[in-house]
Amino acid sequence: MSNETVSDETASSKFESGKSHAAHAAEDLRSAAEAKARELRSMAESKAHELRGKAEHAFGEARVKAEHAMGEARVRARTFREDGEQYVRENPARAVFTALGVGFLLGLIFRR
Repeated sequence: MSNETVSDETASSKFESGKSHAAHAAEDLRSAAEAKARELRSMAESKAHELRGKAEHAFGEARVKAEHAMGEARVRARTFREDGEQYVRENPARAVFTALGVGFLLGLIFRR
């Protein structure tokens, strides 16, 4: 029986050693997974910051272009209005008859 007791103690010792080794291996894997997760999170935050900067830059450029186009549209509208006023001053009778004709045509179109 003493041989069996020694064998049980050796098996128990090996089991405890294996259990301890497995626990350490699991802890190492958990630590490695946490480190990788931190690394990936950092990379994602960096990429998000970079993309946000690019989006803000593109928005700024689009806004400048839109403001420029709006300014040009205002100038064109002002010029068109001024040209129209000048034409009416130079040709009042023609302007009145043209307006009456356009009004008559619009009335016919909207009546239907």
